[in-house]
Amino acid sequence: MSADGRYAPSPTGELHLGNLRTALLAQFFARAQRSRFLLRVDDLDPERSRPDWVERQLGDLRAIGVDWDEDPIFQSRRAHIYGEALGPLIAGDSVYECYCTRAEIRSAVSAPHVDLPEGAYPGTCRDLSVERRRELVASGRPPALRVRAEAATVGFEDRIHGTVTGVVDDFVVRRNDGVHAYNLATVVDDAEQGIEEVVRGDDLLGSTGRQLWLARTLEVRAPTSFAHVPLMLGPDGERLAKRHGAVTLGERLAGGDSADQVRAELLASVGLPGAGEIPTIDELLEALR
Repeated sequence: MSADGRYAPSPTGELHLGNLRTALLAQFFARAQRSRFLLRVDDLDPERSRPDWVERQLGDLRAIGVDWDEDPIFQSRRAHIYGEALGPLIAGDSVYECYCTRAEIRSAVSAPHVDLPEGAYPGTCRDLSVERRRELVASGRPPALRVRAEAATVGFEDRIHGTVTGVVDDFVVRRNDGVHAYNLATVVDDAEQGIEEVVRGDDLLGSTGRQLWLARTLEVRAPTSFAHVPLMLGPDGERLAKRHGAVTLGERLAGGDSADQVRAELLASVGLPGAGEIPTIDELLEALR
């Protein structure tokens, strides 16, 4: 069975230990099945993404033993491709302009006839009158583009969470500053690169139904296997954060640990390998096959 995989970090800061563990697991899932493993840089956000963070992140990944088969692709260089993907959605009236601010969305009441997930967009701008639309345009508000998902239900199997079923809201595919959104870019890139298995943190579990719906709407290939791995926690049981001390590879190295020791600790936290062992990447892969 082929299971080409990928890892897609966002260069908005240093990767913390949880990010590095997810990257290792994504690599192992692919390599254990002798499949390709690719790297994609999610640098869509021009305000937060920085080239120096890209180099730092790639260096940390290499240091703990993560490698990839092809040169990384940078999403910031693919805006024209994402724009082309929007063409069929616009032509088919599958998207609409949304003028809502974040504050307005937070305070909006969910549509009473739709059981949308918490925090989902309630469809405020879906059926604006011509007059109201003119008012919003005249006010100078730039619109985002949202899909017309019609509260579609999408289900999939996850290696860790089992059967997952959710309702898809009208999510954004192009922000009001013209930047293409994460879900659109991910679907387009996964299809183009032939990604078959997605391994990522379970904080992104809610994005999968959206992406599968969008892939189906665009009539492009979608991954068929998913594993949303648990986030790393601190000693207090809360999500790993700076308050827990040394939470990046650089901080651990500064404290005297080696990259091999950090890698072994990350993998020991999910049962690979046993505590105190520091196997090589190849040894781990042989144990998984």
